[in-house]
Amino acid sequence: MAADDRQPSTLRLFASFLRLGATAFGGPSMVAYIRRLAVEKRHWLDERTFGDGVALCQMVPGATAMQSAAYVGLKTRGVAGAAAGFIGFGLPAFILMMVFAALYTRAHSLPIVVSAFSGLQAIIVAIVANATLAFGRSTLKDWRLVVIAAAAAALFALRVSPLLVILLAAAAGLGLAKPGQARAGAGSSGSKAPAPTHLRAVFVIVACAVVGFALLFATRRPLFHLAALMSKIDVFAFGGGFASVPLMFHEVVDIRRWLDGQTFLNGIVLGQVTPGPIVITATFVGYLLGGPLGGVVATIGMLLPSFLAIVVIEPYFDRLRTSAHFNKVIGGVLGSFVGLLFTVTIRFAANVHWDWAHLALAGGAFIALLRSVDLLWVVLAGTITSVVMFTWLPH
Repeated sequence: MAADDRQPSTLRLFASFLRLGATAFGGPSMVAYIRRLAVEKRHWLDERTFGDGVALCQMVPGATAMQSAAYVGLKTRGVAGAAAGFIGFGLPAFILMMVFAALYTRAHSLPIVVSAFSGLQAIIVAIVANATLAFGRSTLKDWRLVVIAAAAAALFALRVSPLLVILLAAAAGLGLAKPGQARAGAGSSGSKAPAPTHLRAVFVIVACAVVGFALLFATRRPLFHLAALMSKIDVFAFGGGFASVPLMFHEVVDIRRWLDGQTFLNGIVLGQVTPGPIVITATFVGYLLGGPLGGVVATIGMLLPSFLAIVVIEPYFDRLRTSAHFNKVIGGVLGSFVGLLFTVTIRFAANVHWDWAHLALAGGAFIALLRSVDLLWVVLAGTITSVVMFTWLPH
């Protein structure tokens, strides 16, 4: 095996993940393609190391696929490599969403666009319902977690802050969860201290972020509040990118009323027709609130905390993964997100004007997703069907 295979340059990492990110439809399913690139094709990591990385990405907040790209870069080229993988993988989605948001502000009232979004909103309800079902199946392993999920759904329905619900679920996880064992595959090698260059790079990133927040606070206060909100959402979005959806909806639509429910749903629609994670919806929200700069600020705010989480926590992951208390807390938090996703499915459904056509679209999409049809084809087929049904056919 050539040395270059084990030690790719940061430029090669960026180019490889840029290419992969341009076709990264399907959210977390892209982890399998990242594995194929990093383990089978390029031999940058071995199977066990990559598996440890996926476990880490699932245990910290943020979009799992993007964090997996950052992890591969981190293990091969340090923090610079992590940035190259993370940015390269997410850049195509960001650029496309900026373009779509700009077009949306100019064309969202055209009849053909209204027709497309009308049907796709029903399909998004099916997508979130399917995510709730899948997330519930993988998370709710015993009755204690079912109790946490049900309580979270009830509290969220009563408009209790999702952040408070998450904290309560974490505490309940310690008290209600099954007595702990380490997760499967946990190693016993202990934690390793991060290298000085690693710490310096983290310090530089944090310092730049602090300066950026300070400048926004002094010159563009609304954008400061936008960046702070997106960062707060990302910090609490355990369970992958879909976990950010109920948090963002609650904060942007219910609390601050920056967007109405239907416009937010349209942002989710656009997030599904772009490659990359669903958290790219933050770009859409930011663009509508603050133009191109708002899109940039919202995206950085949404993605930076989860990137730093991977970089900072990775050296200590072995110790955390073998901690029964840590695993109980994470179990409770993930259980709460099942409840949050269930409630947001109901909220999304309330923003759709249901008739036989919308019910058929949602039902067809849900069945297709249950049969593991690729999400991209579901959305594309739904777009075409919506345009035909609501533009040209009488209803």
